[in-house]
Amino acid sequence: MTLEEAMAAQQGWLSIWLPILMFGSFALPLLLLIWKPSRIAGVLAIIAGLLSFFAITWMYEKLGYVKLLGLPHVLFYTPVVIYFISRLRSGSLPKFAAWTMSASLIIILISLAFDYTDVARYVLGERTPTAVPAGFGT
Repeated sequence: MTLEEAMAAQQGWLSIWLPILMFGSFALPLLLLIWKPSRIAGVLAIIAGLLSFFAITWMYEKLGYVKLLGLPHVLFYTPVVIYFISRLRSGSLPKFAAWTMSASLIIILISLAFDYTDVARYVLGERTPTAVPAGFGT
């Protein structure tokens, strides 16, 4: 079972949430590249997304579909959130860039709420995979 198949086998709301997450963590940061004052923020968010994607894919192959898959988001997006907040508080962004960054920030924060919860549940002992990759454990 691929990671995509495992995600598709999850609750129905996940099929709605994932495109929203992709929009907020990839598409909106691409827009941030337009304005010089928000370019670093856009690059950081895109890098965080790519690092998360590769780390989650690798972890899935090793561990299966476990709650710990949220860890890369926690590690890579938490600094992005802190940077976004500092840029927004500076007041130096063009209006549309600030709106774009705010929308991205909200979506990332919602994702991180799930990710922090999932990682905590894993650390506290909830380690049973909800979906298992092909060949895992054989």
